[in-house]
Amino acid sequence: MIDYFTVFTTGGIVLWQKCYQPVSAAIVDSLVSDIFIEDRGHSGEQSSLTKDRYTVKWTTANDFGIIVVAVYQSLLQISFIDELLASVKKLFTTLYGDELKDKDPESLPVCRFDNYFAVRYAELEKLSAGRKVGEVSVPSNDVPGEKVASGDEAEDTSEAPSRVTSSDSIDDAARAAPVSVKKLPLGKRGGRRGGRGGIKARVGRESPFASSGDEVPVKKSVKKLRKWDIDGSARDISDDEGPLDFSTADANGNVAVDEDDNDNPLLDDENVENWGAKTKTGEFILKDLSSEINSILATPDASGTTEGTGGAGAALASGFGFFRNIIGSKVLNEQDLDKALAGMKDHLMKKNVAPEVAQHMCDVVNKSLVGTKTGNWTSIEKTVRAAMEDALRKILTPSTSVDLLHEIQRVKSATPPRPYVISVVGVNGVGKSTNLSKIAFWLLQNNMKLLIAACDTFRSGAVEQLRVHARNLKKLTEREGGEIELFEKGYGKDAANIARDAINYGREHGFDVVLIDTAGRRHNDTRLMSSLEKFAKYANPDKIVMVGEALVGTDSVLQARNFNAAFGPARNLDFFLISKCDTVGDMIGSMVNMTYSTGIPVLFVGTGQMYTDLRTLSVPWAVNMLMG
Repeated sequence: MIDYFTVFTTGGIVLWQKCYQPVSAAIVDSLVSDIFIEDRGHSGEQSSLTKDRYTVKWTTANDFGIIVVAVYQSLLQISFIDELLASVKKLFTTLYGDELKDKDPESLPVCRFDNYFAVRYAELEKLSAGRKVGEVSVPSNDVPGEKVASGDEAEDTSEAPSRVTSSDSIDDAARAAPVSVKKLPLGKRGGRRGGRGGIKARVGRESPFASSGDEVPVKKSVKKLRKWDIDGSARDISDDEGPLDFSTADANGNVAVDEDDNDNPLLDDENVENWGAKTKTGEFILKDLSSEINSILATPDASGTTEGTGGAGAALASGFGFFRNIIGSKVLNEQDLDKALAGMKDHLMKKNVAPEVAQHMCDVVNKSLVGTKTGNWTSIEKTVRAAMEDALRKILTPSTSVDLLHEIQRVKSATPPRPYVISVVGVNGVGKSTNLSKIAFWLLQNNMKLLIAACDTFRSGAVEQLRVHARNLKKLTEREGGEIELFEKGYGKDAANIARDAINYGREHGFDVVLIDTAGRRHNDTRLMSSLEKFAKYANPDKIVMVGEALVGTDSVLQARNFNAAFGPARNLDFFLISKCDTVGDMIGSMVNMTYSTGIPVLFVGTGQMYTDLRTLSVPWAVNMLMG
């Protein structure tokens, strides 16, 4: 959408730039000559200029002597351009402010800003378009003068634009979703209903009195088999192509993973530094969801306001604007807070927080604020924010250890050694298999030897899905030094017995971790939920992780309670993994609901469909989202 983005000093030195499409230098030159040299710009404000077929928007930071400029085609309407400019200005001045204020040309910073820009740009673009992560953005062909590509050219257009003005390659974070447009299947319309193929005609053809005996017998059409490729596309295959299942199982039921060399976008090099880091002891620790970008943008500036983050700009302006009339150095009473807390409860419920949870949080805030005196030069916004963060921290803070790596190492060093067992459960369609693979990828970064047990013996395609993930992850082990294997015994078998056999196999072959995938089940179906108690008894996993999706809303309370009670009186859930957080924006109330209703902490948060889209939960991030 944006053709060119740059940050330069008022002296004309380019500090950083990103070029998606070649843009004539005359565009930016006209901005400098017509606006800044003639002093027609407005200090600190975002302004625009139209030149040829381009629109130029900019904002200035006079205290630091920089100008932030975006160039895009005038035909496009980019709704988030002003917010992007403001975000880049704040990020840039925060990261390089000290060097910029020095005013010495020799002390100007070497700006490695690609990662920050790519993440923020992608975030705003997704929020603006309402897309889910993983969807492919296909360029429109309606723009005059644009050539419609075909064949290999069409595939090339799906790639992220390369950087023209820099020798560095574009960062992975700025790449488009790794799905080839050419490989996407085109839907076909079904035939018409009724007419000659209706019920009456069919009865007539099937009647023995309507047959003359000379008809040629019509061969009944057989349902075509369907094969799912690695990139997610589907194609129908004939019987001549052979069976769908190419795996071979040994006497123990262990399936050898195919090692074909199909190109797979999931196997692209991942910039591991973007989602975690290794400690001095060599352990790979995931970053939390409160990234450095959000921390910077959430920091109040000198005027006490807050930059918008992800569409939640002016974080407290919308939800807590009723506090603005209360000045500092005031003793608060219940009358002051009654109306405010009613608005707060309504605000939280709009973020998918259950009514009982929202009421609890309001009671906690009310108790902590009544009778207190706000400090001098301290706004009531900061006071309420601190009280809300404290209430959320009490709900979300784990009461047990969440250091999985430490526990795995402890079990590995035990005598005799045994595999650490993690089971993943949840309702249908929340992403159990996908998030199990993310956990596996994280453990591979720590050089673990993994065994994935396919215990979803009910859902069609569940075993094949894990087989694809195992193949992808096995290829990644060639670079990371870990090992991974798939254990499966097909469909229709008892999941508890398969889990027990997988654990025994893992113990005999020296695996560090056994990850058990289970079938999805409705939390209100007593028959399906009853089998979990047998599963917990037979498998006896070290950790049971429930995958709950952020989209579920207030029903998450009942889901969490039912699953927590399904494993018998002696066993409960251990952690939650909240998936699809990238699809709900700031409506993340379901994770608060689940933790409040069970007292079980959130271990991981899923933020996309790639193996690296896994983060640990950050309470400050949750506060920013809920109060935005």
